[in-house]
Amino acid sequence: MSLSRIGGILSAGLTGLNFPVATVEYLCVAGGGGGGGHNYGGGGGAGGFLSATGFAVTVGSAITITVGSGGTGGASGVQGVIGNNSIIAGVATITSTGGGKGGGSTAGTTGGAGGSGGGAYYINTIGSGTAGQGFNAGLGAGAPGYAGGAGGGAGSVGVAANTYVGPNAGTGQVSSITGARVFYAGGGAGGVHSDGYGAGQGGAGGGGSGGWGAVAPASGLANTGGGGGGAGGGAITSEDPGGNGGSGIVIIRYPSYLAPATSTTGSPESYVTGGWRVYRWVASGTITF
Repeated sequence: MSLSRIGGILSAGLTGLNFPVATVEYLCVAGGGGGGGHNYGGGGGAGGFLSATGFAVTVGSAITITVGSGGTGGASGVQGVIGNNSIIAGVATITSTGGGKGGGSTAGTTGGAGGSGGGAYYINTIGSGTAGQGFNAGLGAGAPGYAGGAGGGAGSVGVAANTYVGPNAGTGQVSSITGARVFYAGGGAGGVHSDGYGAGQGGAGGGGSGGWGAVAPASGLANTGGGGGGAGGGAITSEDPGGNGGSGIVIIRYPSYLAPATSTTGSPESYVTGGWRVYRWVASGTITF
């Protein structure tokens, strides 16, 4: 009999024995940054993305889960707001850093640092990402055809703007922790002036598209950590606020033959798939084994 066949029999036999949990696998994504306001605002950076196995747990001791909210987009001319951290606190503490804020035209023109960096208004200083969590923003473009910098994502830097075209944001990263391949933590695209030819696209993983002329920027998707798009506009069109950053998410899984949690708070989704027991939080809470 093959080793794989023996392993399958043993695994099936262990199901339901409720051995205690010692370690878990996790995904921890912070809230995305808000995009900058005015006529070519910077895109918000994606929330920090952290995932690993071997996170130690103690039976009978609660693990605290904090799901970070996204930062709000800046009003006309105003820099966006950095996203909020997501945290798993138990024997050790895991902290994913909120996405960097996009720059506006008057109140904070630079991009903010964060899990991934926020884009700047025009060609000012871009925001930097956090090592191991996300990437830097891309550069904006000057005259003619002004565009704000695109936010970075967990998988790549924001694309540098070309004249007249809004820059695409950095892509996110894929995780299969839920049993399906899902992108998380895409950056928000930069906004472009009304004289431009098209808005930038948000990064795969919930990033918001940029504004262009009278087209409003998009917010990052909830529970992805996507950055908000930077606003577009100009002298002949309205000037919008930036898009909001998407909220983060925390997911824990471990082999399904181990004991289920004795209690949870925050109403996590809970299910078994492919031999894994999965807990998925979109709001803050706790888990105790």
